[in-house]
Amino acid sequence: MRNLKRALSLTLASVMLLGMMVVGAGAASYPDVDESNNIEAIEVLQAVKVMEGDSAGNFDPDRPVSRAEMAVIMALLLNLDYDYYRGTKTFNDVPNWCAPYVAACYANGIISGYNATTYGSADTVNAVQAASMMMRALGYFKFSSDYEGDFVLSTVKQASKIELFKGINANSMDPLTRNQVAQLALNALKTPIVEPDDNTITIKDANGNIIATGGQVNYVVTASSQAYARAIDDAESKGTALNGVQGYIIELGEKLYSGNLKLIDDRTDDFGRPARKWEYKGDDVGTYAKTELLKKEYTVKVTGKELYDLLGKDYDVQITIDGVDVEDKDASTILGDAYFTQGNLVRTNTNGVGGTGKGVLTQVFVNPDASPKTMVHIAIINTYLAKASEDYDTKNEEVDFNVFG
Repeated sequence: MRNLKRALSLTLASVMLLGMMVVGAGAASYPDVDESNNIEAIEVLQAVKVMEGDSAGNFDPDRPVSRAEMAVIMALLLNLDYDYYRGTKTFNDVPNWCAPYVAACYANGIISGYNATTYGSADTVNAVQAASMMMRALGYFKFSSDYEGDFVLSTVKQASKIELFKGINANSMDPLTRNQVAQLALNALKTPIVEPDDNTITIKDANGNIIATGGQVNYVVTASSQAYARAIDDAESKGTALNGVQGYIIELGEKLYSGNLKLIDDRTDDFGRPARKWEYKGDDVGTYAKTELLKKEYTVKVTGKELYDLLGKDYDVQITIDGVDVEDKDASTILGDAYFTQGNLVRTNTNGVGGTGKGVLTQVFVNPDASPKTMVHIAIINTYLAKASEDYDTKNEEVDFNVFG
């Protein structure tokens, strides 16, 4: 009995582990990174060698980032020539280990200090400060008039407009963690770079004194007809770019990595979930489920009626069970009793579909922007490793299992 209990305990632990693994968007590269973290961002930033783990192999996702560390991240992200600034100390409170990075960022207009002598190296960087650095890298905030008299409000307003805070979940003055900074950096890499179109007017008197100002600075995307400008997003400028090019809008990641960092946005993962794939210099970084499209998930029996009530009836659907597409020619044979189609998703069907129940994860992804109809992906994933094939034999103290995989 003791051996049986031990075997069952190990099986249960494995089941729990597998259950956590399949929920996520990708395979975490660090033992301390779980599905509550921005795995996609962490792994992309790791691939381009901007944010990596410590000597123990951990990423430390929940640790707050200091302003000194943020300068290092920005210098590495933008590939600034920080070696040129070795021996340069821009602010009095900057330690030697980060001084070249701080100096490089300051010289390139990415950071600013509290005053002429103080940077605040040891202070934690908050969401507004970090977003401001990213936005300057994107081409914003070239003029003092951009702040409209309020640095925080202007930064939050513009950053929200370009979705720089997407997936960050922090208040404007909250200290950011390594996990959140990774997501912020990934958001920036996917954002178009801009250039200022200066429409301001300044009127001066005969003595050079300003007597009136007007107009505003508009930031306009730039474009290129070169292939690198399609590496992350292939949206076209249609002649609206500042340089007048009728090519593809240039995202920050395209400019920085010359097309070597690629995003393929129309993939499905091994479980049939809508996903995106990242590559760097021809190597796979990872494939990540689009959790932003996740409408609902279940870990109990799901009936056709429940799915009908959730989805209605006017949509296209892809149904996968343990990665098997029900439209595959052999799907009904492979899946057996778990096989079902869109025809089972009706109000009158109160039976469970797809073998759903305890130990089975059902995820429903909905993309309302798909054309010509809303696209629905239903992924059913068995999260158990084994099933008992018979009742426990009390005499021999044994039980038979069908072990999967």
